[in-house]
Amino acid sequence: MKFKIKKAQPKPIKKTTLNRFLRKRMIIYVLPNVFFNFIIAYASFNELGYTHFFAGSQCLARLTLPMAIFLPVVLTIDIIKRVTDAAGQNAIEFAVDDQLNLKKMMTKLSILHGIITGLLVLSSLLFAQLALSKYYKLDATAMAIVVGILAGLLSILFTYLPIIKLKRHLYKPMNIITSDMTEKNFNPIKKPL
Repeated sequence: MKFKIKKAQPKPIKKTTLNRFLRKRMIIYVLPNVFFNFIIAYASFNELGYTHFFAGSQCLARLTLPMAIFLPVVLTIDIIKRVTDAAGQNAIEFAVDDQLNLKKMMTKLSILHGIITGLLVLSSLLFAQLALSKYYKLDATAMAIVVGILAGLLSILFTYLPIIKLKRHLYKPMNIITSDMTEKNFNPIKKPL
């Protein structure tokens, strides 16, 4: 006896423009990311009263590097999936090219975004470590704010950046007006003789 599992139908999306859709998604991404990353960093750093860039059990790199790698990966996959679903439901003014291998594009783009962002944050932390003394203690509250702001900036950036790449595969569908008129039905106005 075989059991068939029905795929969940995607939730219908209201008709909107791509810019409004992206703005709404950006707000949905930014607010929780800023809030939760700030709270987690503040709770972690406040136990010690201070933090370092790389030293100690609750260092700045321990929180920012995983966030800088995984947040772009998740946001890239999610926003591309949501925009293509909206295009498939004709909720936005664009349609997706049929020849696009969506899974391949999402995978390559998300891994690329994660690696580049992770390397940029790592190099920034290394530069700050070298510029400041290794015994420099960072204020816990200030570093928690920096982590929250970084999460917000990454959320904004990776809401729009994947769509720039996806726009190469989007097009505005043309409305074709069909007519049932054939030669038999075609009856031009006859001129009087």
